[in-house]
Amino acid sequence: MRFDLIDLRLFLAVIEAGSITHGAQTANLSLAAASERLRGMEENGGVALLSRGRRGVTATAAGDALAHHARLVLRQMEHLRGELGEYARGLRASIRLLANTAAISEFLPDRLGPWLADHPQTDIELKERQSADIVKAIAGGLADIGIVSDAVDTAGLQLIPFAIDRLVGVVARDHPLARASKVGFADLLDHPFIGLAEGSALQDHIDGQAARIGRRANYRLRVRSFENVCRLAAQAIGVGIVPQTAARRCRRTMALATLTLTERWATRRLSICLRPDADLSPTARDLVEQLGSFKPN
Repeated sequence: MRFDLIDLRLFLAVIEAGSITHGAQTANLSLAAASERLRGMEENGGVALLSRGRRGVTATAAGDALAHHARLVLRQMEHLRGELGEYARGLRASIRLLANTAAISEFLPDRLGPWLADHPQTDIELKERQSADIVKAIAGGLADIGIVSDAVDTAGLQLIPFAIDRLVGVVARDHPLARASKVGFADLLDHPFIGLAEGSALQDHIDGQAARIGRRANYRLRVRSFENVCRLAAQAIGVGIVPQTAARRCRRTMALATLTLTERWATRRLSICLRPDADLSPTARDLVEQLGSFKPN
């Protein structure tokens, strides 16, 4: 089927007007030219697209399908024109980036800061999601770039190494568990828990691991940052789980002990996730290169 944009605009105009004559006028075509194009579309597609009657025309089932896709194509063309126009005028561009809690809190600020400083006309639409949801969004074309853990199936997607994220337990230095350098997740669950706020991808991941062993955390409090989890743990309010990078940072100023978790899921390899056929803009590809090649000081 070979339909050009003029064909699609004409067809939608005819459907909306219910008349080939009025549709042709809307599309700035003569009646003869419009009729010829519509006839060619039907012959090319091998199916009737319009039902012609005394009161005008209506779309057939095939015509409804064509109208649906025509609207999508023309809408996408409008988006394309808008984005190209912004590039031409030096206006802003936007990149959609999805990442899990640890990536957003512990790794992305240092990597995104210098890049954004070098790209003042580019914004990043950053959203926190669980790795499984990120994979679905990338595969479905709902985001440009994702950062996921190796705990999910990423078959069919392109992966670029990003970081190693190690989760550790945090307790007060005088807590009974502080005497052990390693601890099992189940042992932590025997104590009151300090968790991250609802909606946190990391906390959802931890809750999922608890459910796998038939347990659930007894939350005394939920807070919004790793620092607050550590601060409350240091005050013996409860135990928590945070990335090792956050725990090391907090130990400098807090009476905090860290515990290595014995479970394999506590050590996660984070990767940049892309569709193999992703038609990324040059700016987005530059961002991927920055995220994948960043070396901390």
